[in-house]
Amino acid sequence: MKIIGVACGGYTSEREISLKSGNLIFNLIRDSNFECYKIDINKSNYFVIDKSGKKFSLNKKNFQFSKNDVSFSFDYVINLVHGSPGEDGEITKKFEDLGISHSTCSSSMAELTFNKKKCLDLAKKVGLKTAKSQLIIKGQAVDEKKIRDKIGFPCFVKPNQSGSSFGISKVYSEKELKPAIKKALKEDNEILIESYLSGREVTVGVYKLDGKVEVLPITEIVSRNDFFDYKAKYEGESDEITPAKLPIELESNVKKDALNLFTKLNLSGITRSEFIFKKNIPYFLETNTIPGMTEKSIIPQQFEAANKNLKKIMIAMINDGLK
Repeated sequence: MKIIGVACGGYTSEREISLKSGNLIFNLIRDSNFECYKIDINKSNYFVIDKSGKKFSLNKKNFQFSKNDVSFSFDYVINLVHGSPGEDGEITKKFEDLGISHSTCSSSMAELTFNKKKCLDLAKKVGLKTAKSQLIIKGQAVDEKKIRDKIGFPCFVKPNQSGSSFGISKVYSEKELKPAIKKALKEDNEILIESYLSGREVTVGVYKLDGKVEVLPITEIVSRNDFFDYKAKYEGESDEITPAKLPIELESNVKKDALNLFTKLNLSGITRSEFIFKKNIPYFLETNTIPGMTEKSIIPQQFEAANKNLKKIMIAMINDGLK
């Protein structure tokens, strides 16, 4: 019987969200024709948890664990570790070195897409429109007037490598910049300052199965807050309309951009990319190579809207990865 792992947790503020994602997917596949384990990735130790809740120590170096004096290795891992070390490519590199098949893109592409600035630059190279942006590194002097002239206000200040809207601020004036930068620096040593785009915000799920790439029904985000922050994402302070009620031309254009990004960047598994329409043109914000898979997350909503059974999709992806 094939040994399947569902990796979740991680080292960052996104750990709790990742654990919820892992729980949902593990519960979907636990009674399949595989021997399934949850893998808890944390800073001190890695653990493997079986269906009965029994915990076993996992060797970080070779990703093996012992159960009843028998050593086990994973045949396939569903990577649901948001942030580091899952989404930044660190753990994926380990899988590549050990020859373990997994659900996400290559470690090199994960590292690039997790870096918001590098991802924006890549998106521009493949023909997508993006907001104006500037990278600030910890310790670097901040010239508020230059930022005002180049980026303008309002703008967003966000950690360059983080997710779930942790550390993000919407800034309206020069005097608000430094407090926003200080907040973002709690999550990362690099800060991205990005021009504000006013328009309809959508998020587009894309997945690859049996060599075929498919775009899921689009979700429009209508936040009740100033922007799509953590509370809007996870505490119900937004309306998520799936499928989005968009004019056919807008829907076609944003799906085309999301598909273009997925294929040109050679992404894998399930991704979610965010866009804002400015004068009916989609502007790319970011892509999530390991999107949330909690009960409140958008990707499960999109599979449901597409009349696709998430359990069947996940099992099909495992079988595809085991070929």
